[in-house]
Amino acid sequence: MCIARNILGIEGNAAKVYFARIFDNVNWKRRQPRIKFDYINSLLDIGYTILFNFIECILSVYDFDVYQGVLHTNFYMRKSLVCDLMEPFRPIIDWRIRKGINLGQFKKDDFVLVGQQWQLEYKKSNVYSMIFLEDLLNNKECIFLYLRSYYRAFMKGKDSSEFPLFDINSSDVSLLSGEI
Repeated sequence: MCIARNILGIEGNAAKVYFARIFDNVNWKRRQPRIKFDYINSLLDIGYTILFNFIECILSVYDFDVYQGVLHTNFYMRKSLVCDLMEPFRPIIDWRIRKGINLGQFKKDDFVLVGQQWQLEYKKSNVYSMIFLEDLLNNKECIFLYLRSYYRAFMKGKDSSEFPLFDINSSDVSLLSGEI
């Protein structure tokens, strides 16, 4: 358990640097999941929810127990394995948001402040969802191959060093020990 806490601490520090760099094109403070205190956090939550469901659908093909995670611990009704396996693909959403802001596809004006949370106007939800989904579909083969390789490594009882790696820059799944 101590190792998991160390990993989470490292992940938290890396996230501060990562998100500051990804969103250096806008006036943005920090990532705060589920709080939606600005429209970018709201966008991240929307994009990650779509990614989560996309990954869960693929995992259902392999009949995994999606509640049993590796790094994400078991927690009441949380699909921890989906949380684990979506991690390598989060940058697809992050970069889409950056690109969408730069292209004027994602605008602060499309959000309304309800209480203290920024929410996407309902009439814009289809447009935003399709933009995220388009990027996921453009990467569907690599996502599928990664999850298939993970499944095969898991079923063969491979060492964690032999599990697949995903390199977003090459859009290819590389395996440390060759094809699984």
